[in-house]
Amino acid sequence: MFQMTPRQIVAELDKYIIGQHEAKRSVAIAIRNRWRRQQVEASMKKEIGPKNMMMIGPTGVGKTEIARRLAALTGAPFIKVEATKYTEVGYYGRDVESMVRELVENAVGIVRTQERQKIQEQAQMATENRLVDLIAQAIRQKAKRDETQASNAAEKNETSAAPEKSGGNSSFPFSLDSIRAIKIDTSAPLAGIAEFVKQLEKTLQSGSSSVSNEKQSSNQFESNELSGNQASNQNSNESGVLNDLVDSDSMLTDSSDLSNKESLKQNDESKESAKASQSVSQEFQVDLEEVRSQLRNGFWENEIVSIVLEQKSSPVIMGGIGMESMENDLQNMFENILPKKKTKRELTVGEARKIIFEQESENLINKEKVNAQAVELAENLGIIFIDEIDKIVASSQQHGADVSRQGVQRDLLPIVEGTTIQTKYGFVSTDHILFIAAGAFHRSKPNELMPELQGRFPIRVELSDLNQNDFIQILTEPHGALTKQYVALMKTEGVDLVFEDDAISAIAKYAYEVNQTSQNIGARRLYTIMERLLEELSFEAADMKMGRVVVNASYVADRLEEISQDEELNKFIL
Repeated sequence: MFQMTPRQIVAELDKYIIGQHEAKRSVAIAIRNRWRRQQVEASMKKEIGPKNMMMIGPTGVGKTEIARRLAALTGAPFIKVEATKYTEVGYYGRDVESMVRELVENAVGIVRTQERQKIQEQAQMATENRLVDLIAQAIRQKAKRDETQASNAAEKNETSAAPEKSGGNSSFPFSLDSIRAIKIDTSAPLAGIAEFVKQLEKTLQSGSSSVSNEKQSSNQFESNELSGNQASNQNSNESGVLNDLVDSDSMLTDSSDLSNKESLKQNDESKESAKASQSVSQEFQVDLEEVRSQLRNGFWENEIVSIVLEQKSSPVIMGGIGMESMENDLQNMFENILPKKKTKRELTVGEARKIIFEQESENLINKEKVNAQAVELAENLGIIFIDEIDKIVASSQQHGADVSRQGVQRDLLPIVEGTTIQTKYGFVSTDHILFIAAGAFHRSKPNELMPELQGRFPIRVELSDLNQNDFIQILTEPHGALTKQYVALMKTEGVDLVFEDDAISAIAKYAYEVNQTSQNIGARRLYTIMERLLEELSFEAADMKMGRVVVNASYVADRLEEISQDEELNKFIL
């Protein structure tokens, strides 16, 4: 900004502010002198003071707008303060030195932004490293959970396979089919029942013996099975039922062997899956470059990770006059004494990236260096715009609020002339800070200020009233003109709003006439006129959905003529 010539500065201001060329030129020269002072030798640099100025003109002619646009154009610390806020509390209101502290805070923000740009690549790399570690940690935890689940599944399979070795149901160690195979002789019921009981006892005994035999070694199990078969062959002539029992027992034994084999197979598969999950876990522990590559490609953006956030202690709020410095000192003391609160949050990688980047940027920035540069920047290039300075002009009555107004003027004297203010970033000298004051001076005059304060603002610029042609330019030329704003607003509802040239002229005519017949509020009158003109359309546009509305001179006259002619109405409505 400070390398721009005065002509370039005026051209930038012309994009947003109509007229007031004298004020623009004076401001442009003052800004350029800030750059010129930095180019001279050190011995002369100390002697060159700022050219403080006072802008005088009615409200709504562009004084505040010039200050607002300067804040956007300049790369120097810039703040705008209202002189009236220093008369709100008590005789002296708020401490006037607070404006210098606010300027230094603004300078710290500028320098911090510049430093962040310098260390942006380092912060991005550090952020990426932390995200890779967090993702790898999440993968290891997931692999560990899978491994635990596989181990639990293997144990469950071993537990479920244990009762199958006993031949099925442990509470009935014999085949139910063998019991159903026992037949009763119906021709001799008593003898048949006796035979049934006898066969049932044999079946139960054979079932119990099979359970005890299976708990022994396999060789002994085979020999017992062989002896059981021989015993059953010897008694085959006595009863055919025993053969069926032996056949059923052999089937149970075969099924038990088969279930044992299947259980062993399942155990082997479970062990293999556990080994596989363990190998996967080990693989992700070492293969961080693959995770980094996937992170850069956006593969892990929705992955959930856990990060730790630090919260500063709550601010200390103290009331009273002139206690801003004490409040800042106490706040710094409590921040150093009280421990920081740490909270753990689970966020997606995309959300965590922003937070981690801020943390890494703060770690890389040298705060002491930033504070020192900010103080130097505020001292040499700082600009303070004091608006509504006419409101602290005291009348001839020396009581009540007038005492407070004169007190504010006396406090402003040393700050504008040059003094040293203590801030939490160090001592700040105001010798070379540029002060720009502005006021309407409707009920007072600049020469009613204290003579000492008048001398602190050697350059005076008077801004002129706006005429009808100025209103036409204000409605059409600036980038954010009112007509362009309403066109953009109606377009969101699907309505095409068109302003014809005769409508623009009619709006400017009504605004100028109302300013002349009632209180002159400058360009702010256009806000009132435009809102009244398009009130009906703004209400109905949501239901129209689509359409085209043309605003011409007759459209304007139908909605504004009656109100503008009635002096009583235009005082309250327009």
